[in-house]
Amino acid sequence: MRPSHVLLAVLVAAVWGVNFVVIEIGLDHFPPLLFSALRFLAAAVPAVFLVGRPKVAWKWIVGVGLALGVAKFGLLFVGMDAGMPAGLSSLVLQIQAVFTALFAFLLLGERPARIRLVGMAVALAGIGVAAADEGASGPLGAFALVIAAAACWGVSNVLTRRAAPDDALNFMVWVSTVPVLPLLVLSLLLEGPSRDLEALGALDLPGAGALLYVAWGATVFGFGAWGWLLRRHPASTVAPFSLLVPVFGMSSAALFLGEPVSPLRWCAAALLVGGVALASFGGRDRREGRKKETGAGTERAGGETNGPGDDTNGSDDTHGSDDTHGSGARGAAPTGRGAGPAGGREPVVQSR
Repeated sequence: MRPSHVLLAVLVAAVWGVNFVVIEIGLDHFPPLLFSALRFLAAAVPAVFLVGRPKVAWKWIVGVGLALGVAKFGLLFVGMDAGMPAGLSSLVLQIQAVFTALFAFLLLGERPARIRLVGMAVALAGIGVAAADEGASGPLGAFALVIAAAACWGVSNVLTRRAAPDDALNFMVWVSTVPVLPLLVLSLLLEGPSRDLEALGALDLPGAGALLYVAWGATVFGFGAWGWLLRRHPASTVAPFSLLVPVFGMSSAALFLGEPVSPLRWCAAALLVGGVALASFGGRDRREGRKKETGAGTERAGGETNGPGDDTNGSDDTHGSDDTHGSGARGAAPTGRGAGPAGGREPVVQSR
């Protein structure tokens, strides 16, 4: 990769990592489901009028939109709102690589190589250490919601792999149109219209800035730049940069939010990042009961996150989108706080 391309890949990882801190700020101004809905609305409009018609079948756009936009980001935002720290969320979401491999085995017949199985075991050990650390200081329910978000991210990664979009930005913008209505309905039902209206009426500059960052920074710029890199370099060259997302996530949370990082959490980070690296890049998978697909586009890296945050893989959000604010749920104040692209053989981690 050219030095400028390396810098761009690091910048995207930094944008996705800092996104978890920005989500934390946004949750001070919006209920979580409303915040997620507005994020996708701002990402889709006006971009949907600029990227052209969808380039993959609508079934993949709707499927990824529901799995990534509604399920993954809905659970992530609610989990962070319930007390899951931003830095820890950016780390825990990377377990999506294990879920991606599991669902690829169940749905696509891809048998992971032994080294990848070892990586999954190491990553799961990291999750166990992180759970023990969080259980001593924070709500395990919120931790479980973020794990569930990572599982939904894994589903969206497999769907994205099947869609094999040629244009990651076009795909992500059209995917962003899907979650808006479901999330708004869920917000009205679960968070209440009065709370939503009060949050919108009290919108200030920090709240608007957080919304624009997660929509245009983490989603439009993040996915667009990541897709641009994937069109010019092999996924195995680009994907390792996604492992920087939790590094930026945890360090920015410590710097801007004052989140403490205990020795146990550093141990969890080492196990999880090391395990995800093995699970993502440790050898080729084998297909069961079907020929390996060949030709351009069948092994193409598509448009998540992570993380979301937020997020493909982001690894968004991808690997990926999508996360220290204490150990308890924030309560029900009217305006209170409530990854990357995935595809190819290597789950690309993004947190948004």
